[in-house]
Amino acid sequence: MRVFVTGATGFVGSAVVRELRDAGHDVLGLARSDDKAAALAATGAEVRRGSLTDLAGLRAAAAEADAVIHTAYVHDDFADLAAAAETDRAAIGAFGEALEGTGKALIITAATGPVAPGRMATEEDAADPAFPRAASETAALALAERGIRASVLRLPHSVHGEGDGHGFVPALIRLARETGVSAYPGDGTGRWAAVHRFDAARLYRLAVEAAPEGVRLHAVGDEGVPLKALAEVIGEHLGLPVRSVADVPGHFGWLAHFAGPDAPASSVLTQKRLGWVPEWPGLLADLEAGHYFG
Repeated sequence: MRVFVTGATGFVGSAVVRELRDAGHDVLGLARSDDKAAALAATGAEVRRGSLTDLAGLRAAAAEADAVIHTAYVHDDFADLAAAAETDRAAIGAFGEALEGTGKALIITAATGPVAPGRMATEEDAADPAFPRAASETAALALAERGIRASVLRLPHSVHGEGDGHGFVPALIRLARETGVSAYPGDGTGRWAAVHRFDAARLYRLAVEAAPEGVRLHAVGDEGVPLKALAEVIGEHLGLPVRSVADVPGHFGWLAHFAGPDAPASSVLTQKRLGWVPEWPGLLADLEAGHYFG
């Protein structure tokens, strides 16, 4: 199978490329710059230069492929969530135009966090329409009615592993170093779901091979890591005090949107549907390995 992958040089996307290549698939990866194109070519993948705003290029690449895995997203430190969501929705629309009526697979990426704050989120939960990225899920699932094997793969707050330099956990570590304290919000009972990036990559591969149209999948290894436990491991490795903070926005800044709400999630239905079982270390064990603090 020839799979077009967006975000192919990112932390998650590069693991997806590796997983696909190891399974014998050909990969056409999207790259925005010369250095990223060179890194992608070194993996044996074919390179497609462009960006998420080049809709004509996305349509052409999707039309050339047997399937599409969409992992890219314009984050920009979450400065403008609405604009990022609109860029994503437009990209999904371009894929839909290219794939309509073909029966080909389209796997788009979403998030478990905003699905059901305060309780265990499952694959049966629809995204909260108040969250900007919910539009991506809606757009993708609508394509399942247009002759496309479209599905949604939700990632948890933490996709972890060696080489993680831009995720929420590195942001927490940087904040602890800057403030001199490893903090957690409130009573510390808030939780983050998490998954190792190589487990997530395997789920993307299984999804593009076998997921039926119109389903939601959860790439969740740890259903809920307490933020207090996370703060304690960070504090131990950095030699910093660990304490609760009541002013969550004041301390965490843009991270407060993610550090505040309780956001556990389950992958039970995904595991049953595709036979996917997480095999790599959980978040706390990965932190204890020390590579996050080098």
